[in-house]
Amino acid sequence: MADRDPQAELDPQFSSNGATPTAWAEARQRLEQAKIYWLTTVRPDGRPHATPLMCVWLDDAVYFCTGDGERKAKNLAGNASCILITGCNVLEGVDVVIEGEANNVSDEVRLRRLADAYATKYGWQYTVRDGAFYHEAGRAPVYEIRPKTVFGFAKGEVSGQTRWRF
Repeated sequence: MADRDPQAELDPQFSSNGATPTAWAEARQRLEQAKIYWLTTVRPDGRPHATPLMCVWLDDAVYFCTGDGERKAKNLAGNASCILITGCNVLEGVDVVIEGEANNVSDEVRLRRLADAYATKYGWQYTVRDGAFYHEAGRAPVYEIRPKTVFGFAKGEVSGQTRWRF
């Protein structure tokens, strides 16, 4: 957890009367507990590319891995800007959208912590070597997204759009 939580700003233009900002603790909990996330990257020709993946939230950042030859890895090599989304597939609850840049993680101490986090959350076992994860499908570089801006979309009887800036 960060020394100080980001300030929550409610956008009244996109919020119901009586809405209040979603607490950062709730958004962070959703980021920690979600099982599926959607990553949007930018193709070389400028078109978006979206794909579901599994992530872990650790030390105020989201982490994911992918194969070297996958479209998202190729896109990130040319443009690190991305959006990561998680939430619920119903008209209740809170959806969370992170805007940031995905940067490669190669520090093996941090990679081992992340491998442990993946094992705990998903039951996946990764071996760490040469600055990446390895499993039966081969090498999987790991990426970190440190949020720059996060949006929370509360849905239900009262809806609200919250923004957190980092």
